[in-house]
This record gives sequence, structure tokens and C-alpha cells, in this order.
Amino acid sequence: MDGPVPELAEHAAACADRLRDADRVLLASHIDADGLTSAGIASTALERAEIPFETVFCRQLDEAAVADIAATDYDTVLFTDFGSGQLDIVAEYEAAGDFHPVIADHHQPAEGVETEHHLNPLRFGLNGASELSGAGASYVLARALEPDGRDNRDLAALAVVGAVGDMQDTNGELRGANAGIVDEGVEAGVVEEGTDLRIYGRQTRALPKLLQYATDVRIPGISNNEAGAIEFLTELDVPCRDDDGEWKRWVDLTGDERQTLASALIRRAIASGVPASRIDDLVGTTYVLSREQEGTELRDVSEFSTLLNATARYDRADVGLAVCLGERDAALDRARRLLRNHRKNLSNGLQWVKEHGVRVEDNLQWLDAGDEIRETIVGIVAGMAVGTNATRNGIPVLAFADTEEGEVKVSSRGSYVMVRDGLDLSAVMREASRSVGGDGGGHDVAAGATIPKGEVEAFIAEADRIVGEQLGDADDGDGGDD
Repeated sequence: MDGPVPELAEHAAACADRLRDADRVLLASHIDADGLTSAGIASTALERAEIPFETVFCRQLDEAAVADIAATDYDTVLFTDFGSGQLDIVAEYEAAGDFHPVIADHHQPAEGVETEHHLNPLRFGLNGASELSGAGASYVLARALEPDGRDNRDLAALAVVGAVGDMQDTNGELRGANAGIVDEGVEAGVVEEGTDLRIYGRQTRALPKLLQYATDVRIPGISNNEAGAIEFLTELDVPCRDDDGEWKRWVDLTGDERQTLASALIRRAIASGVPASRIDDLVGTTYVLSREQEGTELRDVSEFSTLLNATARYDRADVGLAVCLGERDAALDRARRLLRNHRKNLSNGLQWVKEHGVRVEDNLQWLDAGDEIRETIVGIVAGMAVGTNATRNGIPVLAFADTEEGEVKVSSRGSYVMVRDGLDLSAVMREASRSVGGDGGGHDVAAGATIPKGEVEAFIAEADRIVGEQLGDADDGDGGDD
């Protein structure tokens, strides 16, 4: 059977065979939503295949983290949602006989080195930033690991959460290899694909809050305006409050009521001069998880991914993994408490950026939050700041934050337009960080690094030079559409 991604099927089978041959496996994964869902998929697949394993999480797979993994007595290590970018480090320990790696990742691989069991879409002509996430690669491996009589297609739900959490639905829907996973999820009865209002919070937010915080498409008089949102809803011929006078949520409305509200919202956007291309973004493809309770964060894949980000990024990967594995009592309650704190921190972080602004170089812009923004969320804050008045359009954003270990975390965000013109932030982060004694990598549109304290200015200078070369090459005609 070819599985959901035929290009990877043969190699996934080889990786699965290697895991079956192991007496036991150490599963190491990243801490974001994609990493947690990757670990959830891999954990379930290993358990179903009756392969003993233990799970660990790392904020970043650097030299020290790989050394810690090598110091364990596991002969086989499964890396999910990282490992490709650190393949040069991993390969050294493999050559020394410390462990045999199996990698299910989607980030840019380190150049000049390879290992036998390396499952990455980029090695098979697929885009790891837009067509298959770490959770997707883990799902392909899970399908190859299926024991006789067992179907792992139910794990497609987590793979879709991981892909959306990795922002691979930026263009409105999941495409490429991700679409094959969606199809399997639909067939398995765990994913529903439909057309609906594309605003975050459809399951859980009261209608005024839903519209007030709908800032991806800014509608004057409604976005960031609670009173305006309430006035808009009050004027509609839609019962927006329940019998007790409480505001309903989007999920509480009937299909006709949703259509009426969405149409009125589009008319308001048109009347307010919102560009047609942005108005089109209000409605699009949406994904919900069929087996999750309606009206909860777990029903909508975007809200599910945000919930997961609120766990491991605050040192509670165990909570996020438990939710991925089906825990719906104590772990979910704890995750919700962490989510409230996460939202507060994101709001405060974005406000800090708006107040302090960014510094602009020739080819990039940057901010140094020090210890004002947690290093595990500074990349999310930077992404939220893109497109606001706090940042400049057309050049990538770099965000710095201090780590607990006395180093500096760097997160970078670009756009697919910049990537089309030649930008590759994975190369920028890797090369600039290594020039100052750090390390990094990621995707062409979003990447990260860790550098020593005191090297920020040198790093910026080198990163600015590399970005200039990349975008300058594009101006010469070498970085256009492929």
C-alpha cells in the first residue's frame, strides 16, 4: 500500500522495519504544536506496534541535547519534527556507535551528510514548509508501522492539527501531501473538511469576541472594537443571544444564521474599503475533528494547535502529549489554564513590540526583547507583529530573546512572496549563527537559531549580508518562480 504520500512510502517502510528491529526506542521530539502532535502520532504508532519506547522533548536539538541523548542506553532513537537540520551532529554520534537514528522531519537538512533512515519530504521533491509538516512525516511513518489488522488512519486528525499549527494552511487550505492526509482523515471519520468563516475561535469565543479579535482581515469599526462588534451583531436579524441573555458562539448558530452573519460581515468589509483579496480570506476551507466535543478547543484544529503551544512552550510537554494521546480530564484542564496564561503573554508581548518598535537594517528588521518576552514564544509574537504598524512590509523580521541557559534565542519570519524572490531563512539562521558560535535552521519562510550572549550585533550583520545576497540574486533573475 502506498499510503497517503506515495513518494515517501518505500522509505517509510524501511524506517518502520528499522524500528521493529529495535529492542526499544527513545522518541525525541520538538516542543511546538507540530512537535507535540508528531510525538503523539509516533507514540501511538509505536505502542500499537508493541515496540517499547520512552519519550523526551527538547526545545532545540543542539550539540548538548544530542550528547544527552547519546548518553542514554538506547540503541535506536526516533527524532520527530527535528533532526534533519542537525544531521551533521547526529551523524557524528551515529558514526561513533552511540545510537542509530530514525528521523521523521520536514526541515531543511544539513548539507554534506546523510543517514540511512531519514524520512523528510524535501528528499523526495516535496516542500516541507507548505506540503508536509513534521506531524505529517510522522503520520506517514505511522501508516507504515501498522500491525496486522490495525489501521492508523485515525492519527490523521493529529497530523492535520500539526500541519495547521505549522501554518501550512497559509493560502487558505492544506495542499500537496497534506491534502492526502486530510482525505485519509475524512475516510476514517476523524476529520471534517468544509467551507466556513475563517476566523479563529469559532468553537469557543462568544460572538462579540470572535469578531473583535478577528484581525487577520481587519474590518474598520469591528476589529479591535468591542462596542463596534456588539453594535454590528445587534443590528442583524440573527438571534445572537441565548434564552439566558448570554452571547452565543459561532458554533451555536444554525447554518442559515451563519450565512446571514457572514454575508453581513462581507458587506461591511466592502463598504469599509477592505481590498477584495482580503475579503476573500474571510471565508474558506476549514477543518474540524469529528470525534471531539463540539464547542471545545479540540474540535477546531486551529484552536487545538494553540492549546498545544500553550503547554510545551511553558515546560509542560507532558500535558500537551497527554492531550494528544486522548486525556480529556486532568490534562485538558491543566492545558486550558496554561492557555489562558499563554494568551496573556502573547498579548503582552505584542504590546511590547508595538511600544518599542523594530530596528531596520538594509535587508531585515529586528527586535531584541531580552527577558521581556519568553524565548519559547518570541517567534509567535514576531509572526503576530508582521503586517501591523509595528513592522515594515517587504523584509524579514528577526526577534531575539534571552534563554534561561544564558544564551540568546533568535526567531525569524518572512513571507512566501519573499521566498519566491529568493529568501531562505533556514540558510540565513544556520550560516549566521554558526559564524558566531551558535547553530540554527528551519524553513525558508520561518527559522530559528541559538547564539552566544554578546553576539547579537555580529549575528545581525552577517544575517543582513546573507539576506541581501539572497534577495539581490533574485533581482538578477536567479530567484524567481521555479
